[in-house]
Amino acid sequence: MPKPEPHTHLDPQAHLVPRARWALAAVATGAFCVQLDSFALNLALPVVRDALHGSATATPWVVSGYLLAAGSLMPVAGRLGDLYGRRRMLTAGLALFGVTAVLCALAPSLPLLVTARVLQGAGGALIMPAGLALLTNAAPPGRGRRAMGRALGLAGLATVCGPFLGGVLARSVSWRAVFWLTVPLALAAALCARRAAESRDPDAGQSLDSVGAIAATGLAACLARWLEHAADWGWAVGAVLFGALFVRAERRSAAPLVDLALFRNHPYVALTVAGAVANSATVALLYVVPWTLQQAEGWSVLEAGVVFVAPAGALAVGGPLAGRVRPGAAVPVMALFLAAAAAALAATTRGTGTPALLMAATAAAAALGVAGGLALTGTQAVVRRERAGEASGVTKAVMTATAGVGLALTGAGTGVGTRPSLVLPAAVCLATAAALVIARVLGLPLVRGLPLVCGLPLIRGLALVRRPALVLGRALLLVRALLPVRRRADRRRASQRQASQRRSDRRGECRRQTDRSAAGQHHTDRRRTDRR
Repeated sequence: MPKPEPHTHLDPQAHLVPRARWALAAVATGAFCVQLDSFALNLALPVVRDALHGSATATPWVVSGYLLAAGSLMPVAGRLGDLYGRRRMLTAGLALFGVTAVLCALAPSLPLLVTARVLQGAGGALIMPAGLALLTNAAPPGRGRRAMGRALGLAGLATVCGPFLGGVLARSVSWRAVFWLTVPLALAAALCARRAAESRDPDAGQSLDSVGAIAATGLAACLARWLEHAADWGWAVGAVLFGALFVRAERRSAAPLVDLALFRNHPYVALTVAGAVANSATVALLYVVPWTLQQAEGWSVLEAGVVFVAPAGALAVGGPLAGRVRPGAAVPVMALFLAAAAAALAATTRGTGTPALLMAATAAAAALGVAGGLALTGTQAVVRRERAGEASGVTKAVMTATAGVGLALTGAGTGVGTRPSLVLPAAVCLATAAALVIARVLGLPLVRGLPLVCGLPLIRGLALVRRPALVLGRALLLVRALLPVRRRADRRRASQRQASQRRSDRRGECRRQTDRSAAGQHHTDRRRTDRR
């Protein structure tokens, strides 16, 4: 597993140096803006449609266009930071984000608003991977994960508060106020970024893998659209074609956009997949709990936003906590918190009354906040610093593209009067946690551990989720039972290797004795011949 290379000019025990503090301020503020504008218009779309006289089919593209552009362009944006400088790309992304926020606030029609939102998503794509890679390289060893955790905590706060803040502003002031709010924040973040230290990949060339960039963008876009509309197989075919083109281009390129060896890094793949599961479960939680408070309990948007402060704070605290986890413990801790999130998500479906619902939602938000933070802090710790932008771009793209799966698992949009549920997101979290445990115990990649788990828990489904404590206990018993088996197998293989080595040593010693005897006999014959 690649180890992070130490800085030679920084004390490992030192606190953040001034330039690293500026990088932290820029990344935290930029991530807050990106996440705020990702979710702030969710509850304000009816107001936007009425104000701009848009259609019911075109209005959702105000949100979908932004998320699609941000998610699909992140691999390219991360590699651009490695090539041309992370501070430069972060500053460019913040500038583009701020300018397009002004265009969104001034948009006179729905098509212009959607266009501006797509461009704003491109700016957000530059901010996230370039900013995380900049912070990874700017902070001293041992401090980068904590700094990144703080930035992700602020972004998590924006994720939770965004829908309520956007809904309140849209109804009390104007939906345009949501965009005006991010303009000064983006400007302040750009000024902070200019004072941060520049970093890039010294081994990278000066040209971007254009074919790989097109294929990666198309793959992420088609995958995201297919996961949102699973019945539309055209997007699935497009994802397969772009995926084949991407693999072919990266194998042939001398300077690939994404080094395919990254996908052979088992901790990186495990944390990325688990982070995608945690992110989709977070989206499901942010939809189901407010829906329950407003539709089932009859609360207003403002009242629901006020009582949702506790889950919001819990989700924000998860980022700093994730930054304190050692890289070697990231996968086990991820499994632990995914299992805890599964139990809390299942409890939200059985809670009686608002207090029980909020307690379960707060516990789930805390667990998912740590899991989501680990997906970014942990993956940055298991790759080379020079390729940090590439790694963060791929991770963020996967997490963004699969975010809509959580909403689909809740049953949203399946029919009028259907109440969304968190049972299936809880089952997926529990299955992923079990797969991480089994893959680590057996020494398998996560992709081989998932079938061992999904074959039983997902078939038995809801019954398992209703009893998460029993399932977790059985999983621990299974692990305990497997450990002696694996140890005996390891001892048997070790003894076989030692016996084989001893036999090889004996054969070698016999050959050496035979050679010495032959050499001695030859020397004796030579002396006899010389006497004659």
